[in-house]
Amino acid sequence: MQEGVRFFKLTETVASSPQIHAEDMAEIAAQGYKVVVNNRPDGEVPDQPTAESLREAAEAAGLEYHFYPVNAFNYPGDGLEEMKRLFADAERPVLAFCRSGTRCANLWISAQEDDNDRELARDRAQRLGFDTSMSLT
Repeated sequence: MQEGVRFFKLTETVASSPQIHAEDMAEIAAQGYKVVVNNRPDGEVPDQPTAESLREAAEAAGLEYHFYPVNAFNYPGDGLEEMKRLFADAERPVLAFCRSGTRCANLWISAQEDDNDRELARDRAQRLGFDTSMSLT
């Protein structure tokens, strides 16, 4: 993994990460992840890797890749139901990423089935240092 890239384990099978790069995919697979979810819209910053280049690298590393771009204007986006299914599948560990990992953590919270689970998830994300103000209540 590139220097400074960090994974935040939300559960044993779901992690959130800041921006990843194509060369990180083999290491992501080696760490046991099966699915990569990109929550970052293309073009947020000029030097950001494209979703397509990341998809190609993920697939080359044997990873399943999903692109569900989210920002403050369209949160939680059209992919929340699919993300719920991905996050709940313990057989296919998920690494979700965005610029800082915050959007992904908030989406994980929002994907929880009931208020109690959302509150537990919010507490976990806050203990990891995430701002959870985007998550659905």
